[in-house]
Amino acid sequence: MTNRCDLHSTVRELVRRALAEDVGNGDVTTAALISEGQKGTAKGVAKESLIVAGHEPFRTVFETLDPQVRINFIVAEGSVLHPGDSIAEVMGPYAVLLTGERTALNFLQHLSGIATLTRKYVEKISRYNTVLLDTRKTLPGWRALEKAAVKVGGGANHRMGLYDAVLIKENHIAACGGISIAVARARTACPSMRIEVEVRSLAELREALNSNPDIIMLDNMGLEDMRTAVRETAGRIPLEASGNVGLDNVEQIASTGVQYVSTGAITHSARAVDISMLIEPVES
Repeated sequence: MTNRCDLHSTVRELVRRALAEDVGNGDVTTAALISEGQKGTAKGVAKESLIVAGHEPFRTVFETLDPQVRINFIVAEGSVLHPGDSIAEVMGPYAVLLTGERTALNFLQHLSGIATLTRKYVEKISRYNTVLLDTRKTLPGWRALEKAAVKVGGGANHRMGLYDAVLIKENHIAACGGISIAVARARTACPSMRIEVEVRSLAELREALNSNPDIIMLDNMGLEDMRTAVRETAGRIPLEASGNVGLDNVEQIASTGVQYVSTGAITHSARAVDISMLIEPVES
């Protein structure tokens, strides 16, 4: 799992690239119209109900443009906001506020969108002892930020990448010649890692149970088969339901008794929420 130091480094690099992409050799409109000494204040405002996430990249955008800019977050990450609620105040050179506005909002809107959608899923399954997990279906380069936003929304992180957990899927099993062989090989090669294996039927579930992995993923199973899997497993090994999970069926899936349900939708299909920035000049 990415630690805080790694996350800071990722944020700085993404912000650097985003500003290079947007600003290039300079903000020609702002340079032409705004005097160098003019000061301003900006306020980020929610235009719809949302869960706010993305404070760090928002702050980093303005601090990268000018370290003297002052940022005050009015609400904490994870706060529920409604239309008209303020998120942050930014004070500094008017030109810096104008130049950084779009990039800062892009980070804030996208990550808040993930947190907002995640919270909707979490609320759907709140009556069950089921944990919502994300997946690796993230924007290239954005994974650490998007997974952090999932946690802000109340979800939990699955593996960060291919390097920090073993997940034996259909194609791995086919290459090895069976579930038992695949799990045994993984256990020998990665004795200290969590080993999860994907099954697509109750017959494969029974083979997996005999192989004793740490977690079993029920891939695209129907609800009745999931219930049967829960009964047959009897709590011996945690079960994760995955495949075609949406807001319309996540509650039914959780009701089967699985310990985890994972979905890529909370990252790859989250809509950027509507947040605006109001900038005003400060009288000198």
